[in-house]
Amino acid sequence: MAKNEKAQPDNEKAQPDNEKSIEAQATEQTGQRQVRLRIDERTMTTSYANAFRANGTAEEVMLDFGLNMVNPVPQEQGQGEIVFQVNDRVILNYYSAKRLAITLGQIIRRHEEQFGELELDVNKRRKGEASS
Repeated sequence: MAKNEKAQPDNEKAQPDNEKSIEAQATEQTGQRQVRLRIDERTMTTSYANAFRANGTAEEVMLDFGLNMVNPVPQEQGQGEIVFQVNDRVILNYYSAKRLAITLGQIIRRHEEQFGELELDVNKRRKGEASS
């Protein structure tokens, strides 16, 4: 997994387009009021993952992201092996994990409405083969 370098060297000042602003609604105990949210992406890195692992404790959800890779040297003759190379871990409290789950569900639903259902069974996705 490759990580992208920062968009600019540390010694340069941040350009205005490196910070994004959006208007957000925030709820407080006293009621609702508008709050401006600034997103600073200057130190952000980008990672690619084709696999994940999730675990949880009473307080937190841990998400490990990485790559499923075929091991070129199998342990036993004739038996293939896939290695899950974990590269990143994100730890969330359950409130943030629930907001993430809802947001991902909404994004996937919109994608499937536009492009069709995402079939998770690889055997059903293969072209030219009958599904079992």
